[in-house]
Amino acid sequence: MEIFRTKSVEQSIRDTEDPEHQLRKRLTATDLTVFGIGVIVGTGIFVLTGQVAKETAGPAVAVSFVIAGIVCGLAALCYAEFASTIPVAGSAYTFAFATLGEFPAWVIGWDLILELALAAAVVAVGWSGYFASMLASFGIPLPTSIAGEDPVVNVPAILIVAILTAILVAGIKLSSRVNLILVITKVTVVLLVIVAGLFFIRAENYTPFIPAPVPTEEVGGLNAPLIQVLFGITPVAFGVIGIFSAAAIVFFAFIGFDIVATAAEETIVPQRDVPRGILGSLAICTFLYVAVSLVVVGMQRYSELSVTAPLSDAFISVGHPWLATIISVGAIAGLTTVVLVLLLGQTRVLFAMSRDGLMPRALAAVHPRFGTPARLTVVIGVVTMALAGFVSFGELAELVNIGTLFAFVVVSIGVMILRRTRPDLPRAFRAPFVPVLPVVSVLACLYLMLNLPVETWLRFVIWMVVGVVIYFGYSYWHSRTAAPVKGGR
Repeated sequence: MEIFRTKSVEQSIRDTEDPEHQLRKRLTATDLTVFGIGVIVGTGIFVLTGQVAKETAGPAVAVSFVIAGIVCGLAALCYAEFASTIPVAGSAYTFAFATLGEFPAWVIGWDLILELALAAAVVAVGWSGYFASMLASFGIPLPTSIAGEDPVVNVPAILIVAILTAILVAGIKLSSRVNLILVITKVTVVLLVIVAGLFFIRAENYTPFIPAPVPTEEVGGLNAPLIQVLFGITPVAFGVIGIFSAAAIVFFAFIGFDIVATAAEETIVPQRDVPRGILGSLAICTFLYVAVSLVVVGMQRYSELSVTAPLSDAFISVGHPWLATIISVGAIAGLTTVVLVLLLGQTRVLFAMSRDGLMPRALAAVHPRFGTPARLTVVIGVVTMALAGFVSFGELAELVNIGTLFAFVVVSIGVMILRRTRPDLPRAFRAPFVPVLPVVSVLACLYLMLNLPVETWLRFVIWMVVGVVIYFGYSYWHSRTAAPVKGGR
């Protein structure tokens, strides 16, 4: 069937040499690693550590982070092989086009649009909350109509997206430098938390390290996890099962390393540096998450931890409230880099889709001076500003999680397919233990997807149905891989 026509790896690489759609190669392994840290270290480290320790895993939350890091590592190895073999913008979309075909590639691209655009807007709203809180601590409260719990227009969220959009338009190297400054700021704050917290650890707070299991209240209706509806499995807090339940939650703190692959086309030596950027950023962030979680549960009894600001409140509990302000600055820097890298990933995925004709090709034009897809970047920036400024998200944020996991599944399957169909391709990086590793990656991701609510699955299916309609109404007929009779060339 023509909807499963593939785009060869060679053709994908040739497309990157088209002067009208050629991105500039400016990035190194260090730049990519910093991008990865920039998008991974965000609200997860400042909020999720305390919430999961208190409600699900106890002091053993550090083990949950290790488990989640291993699951992410499985997918990361698959991404690293693909990105080194096909160093083209688009990440999972481009990989799917080379292995599964055009329609599956469209599906994954449409999925990534949901994941990245929604995530950027959600994080921008979170940034606004931290920013307003910091200003209030300095005696400069913002009106609730523009930055409260339910503002009429979320002005700070709109402004931060506008600023970051302008930076992305101005060039990938400028974006990487701004990201580097902010990442240094937030990692410094995280290291300060770790080092300072060591002086306030009390050994008795680690006992029991794995609290006795406690059945959680069964959730019904559309809010119930799909695994409960299908198999009658009710989640358990604490105990060994609680550690794995917590791993399913903290997994989402690692989301974002895959965005490093979207910058492969702008990397000077992608075959070497993209795998280093993906795996390096994931390893560093796993260490930071584990260290912070061990310190926080050592400073304050897990049952007494705050679920909204665990790091700040832990230092307040030991008589050092001044550190809470510093942590807020780190959180703001952290969320800024997350928004920046999410916008970068979104533009590169849509850039690849537009260059292939599945979206209007005019959007893929590269600015002659800046060497960036400026037109597309502005469009995405405006849409994200509208979402962040006027839409109330709530549980819609869970769509980000299911979208990411779906992408991981596709990439893991794609690695096995490309090994069989194109064993001749030069691979600068090869994922070990194929096909066992990709199969385990797929199963782990599917397990985490099953832990998401039925309501999230229904919204995901609706979004995909809309994508299928657009594909057959527009993209199929304008694809550059289509036969000439369809007018796609």
